[in-house]
Amino acid sequence: MKVYFSGILLLFFGFVSAQELNNSNAVDVNYFTGNVMLHSPGISHLITGHPEGVMVSFSRKTNGEKEWHSVYNYPDYGIYFLGQDFKNEFLGKNYAIGAHYNFYFLNRKLMLKVAEGIAITTNPYDKETNSKNNAFGSKIMANTDFLLNYKEENIIDNLGVQAGFVFTHFSNGRVKSPNSGINTYSINIGVNYNFDKLQQKIVDTAAAKIKFTQPVKYNFILRTGVNESPIIGSGQRAFYHIGFYADKRLNRKSAIQLGTEVFVSNFYKDFIKYQSVAYPQLNLDPNTDYKRVGVFIGYELFINKISLEAQVGYYVYQPYKHDIPVYDRIGMKYYFGDKLYTGLSIKTHGFLAEALEFAVGVRL
Repeated sequence: MKVYFSGILLLFFGFVSAQELNNSNAVDVNYFTGNVMLHSPGISHLITGHPEGVMVSFSRKTNGEKEWHSVYNYPDYGIYFLGQDFKNEFLGKNYAIGAHYNFYFLNRKLMLKVAEGIAITTNPYDKETNSKNNAFGSKIMANTDFLLNYKEENIIDNLGVQAGFVFTHFSNGRVKSPNSGINTYSINIGVNYNFDKLQQKIVDTAAAKIKFTQPVKYNFILRTGVNESPIIGSGQRAFYHIGFYADKRLNRKSAIQLGTEVFVSNFYKDFIKYQSVAYPQLNLDPNTDYKRVGVFIGYELFINKISLEAQVGYYVYQPYKHDIPVYDRIGMKYYFGDKLYTGLSIKTHGFLAEALEFAVGVRL
């Protein structure tokens, strides 16, 4: 199952990195140090030092040759490598690789890096040798990073500097328990180097004046994968999250969503039976329906063939109330033309992940 999980991630991020990354023309290296976020009392024993790490990013700068370049103020895109030492004997070190975008603001002095990839840990949970690592239940997991930096380029020839803040997240989406996950917040300092002279940007003033219109679109989407109940060693079960929603493009970049979905999470079936026996004081019927129905609102940011989305939902049908009634989701999509798409997302309840979802959908 680890091979299946990592294969899906590599396939998806292959779509990202395949977009003209044959001649990356910039690199930046960042050192960062900070703290682990105490998002759950159960991970307090994992916070014993100040994590530190290094992120190396290779980027291609856009110059306006494509429509989306100027729409997003000529961002960079590319691949990254991240190494992080958590300064804790149970957590060990994590290494990640994936794809990123750099977005620029304030006359290109403020940079926001959004990065997503796969990671491995040197010291995952093991019931005999590392039973206290309740954060990483599997060796392979997902990694999400945000960097907000002040950036100066070409201070000395092609060499520049940058500094700011870094947020990192590691989680396997409860593909395997335990999975508390780890979030860190840090400060960073780094250098950047442009291999080539800065390209002259093509400004399409006519395209900027074109008003973007599009009717309401209707989406059918299936999100699936495997996950495990909070009981360690209970076994992985398939889940099926079936959704229908409408989206309305507000402009070239943004769309809002409104929809509903049905959650068929098979691990809950076994978990309900376990709790009904292990905790008779709960008076839990072992035949309680494990399915759920939710309604949600969302936002989608269209870049090129790739989009980012965020959703917040509420369970209107939840007979088994193990989780809070509010859930959220963040993810990425890749569009094959105008109608078909695939994607990856993570569904959580606050900071607690429930599922890493592989999605296929149609937008009509």
